[in-house]
Amino acid sequence: MLLVSTFGRYLTRQFIRAILSVFVTFFFLIGTLDFVELMRRAGDSPVATTPLIVQLAFYRVPAVAEQIFPFAALFGGMFALLTLSRKLELVVARSVGVSAWQFLQPAALVAGVIGLLSVVAYNPISATLKRQASVLEARIFARSGQVLTSQPIWLRQSSVDGQAIIRAVSALPDGTGLAQVTIFSFDTAGRFIERIDARQAMLRTGHWELVDARVTSATEEPQSYTSYLFATTLELDQMRQSFTPPDAVGFWSMPSVIEQTKRAGLDTTRYELRYQSLLARPLLLVAMVLVAASVSLRFFRFGGVTRLVIGGVAAGFVLYVATQLSEELGSTGIVSPVIAAWLPAVVGTMLGVLALLHQEDG
Repeated sequence: MLLVSTFGRYLTRQFIRAILSVFVTFFFLIGTLDFVELMRRAGDSPVATTPLIVQLAFYRVPAVAEQIFPFAALFGGMFALLTLSRKLELVVARSVGVSAWQFLQPAALVAGVIGLLSVVAYNPISATLKRQASVLEARIFARSGQVLTSQPIWLRQSSVDGQAIIRAVSALPDGTGLAQVTIFSFDTAGRFIERIDARQAMLRTGHWELVDARVTSATEEPQSYTSYLFATTLELDQMRQSFTPPDAVGFWSMPSVIEQTKRAGLDTTRYELRYQSLLARPLLLVAMVLVAASVSLRFFRFGGVTRLVIGGVAAGFVLYVATQLSEELGSTGIVSPVIAAWLPAVVGTMLGVLALLHQEDG
């Protein structure tokens, strides 16, 4: 097999070097841009210092850079194959009977292994750093002791008194409670009991401790309380998971998070989609390499290389956009998370193979 030959090992080194070089280049570019943006924002914060901003940028970059693995496989694969073609090494390989399928074995293997390592090793680290970045960002930029989220926080809980729907504007920096809370309480038969508005809700064992609460029911006049207790079966980890973004949960922790979220009666679609997307990433990177190969095998002396490269970049972006669109459909529940995560990778791989079958003559 070519994989275990000297030429196969040479190709493997070329693809590893090319893909990792592209990834590292984008990583430092993203880090530089993020640092500049954070320095601009730091002008409004009295506690922001340059070392803190550097630390925050270091924590944030891995999670953002994780999204460029498919492009690293695409551009790295194209660069490696075009370099081999320009040096006529592919011409020599073809002349001795080596087919495209044979010298693409190292490329597919490298892409798959890098995808696998990005899931089992890189992702848990980036998720941990993202959580630390959220805490540090709240410490530097938060106003009024709150960590603002892009969307309101919604919770549903069950207790001995019935069910309740909880809406909060934000989470507190220490993650032990919510701010600007509204609770709609229902009895065991589903009948409305009361509405509670509170400035803060601290989660204790077996109950919420509401601060500056105003209780409105259908049968009594509204009442105000400095402190008000409301029964709950939610645990602290379950409450935190409700506003923890999926990309802040590591791959190895995802199954337990999904199970705990289900037990709490919360929607697990986002976490299931993220988990399936991570599982499908190695195949997606292989698909990107096949797309790169379909436009990078033309010999330089035949001309038209630039047009093919532009076509390959466009095809890679189309595949990436299709992946994002599929994930959006999965996150809204229109399609199954499994289908949403795996369909772009499977279709991309099949199209790459089809393009190579059309070009390959030996």
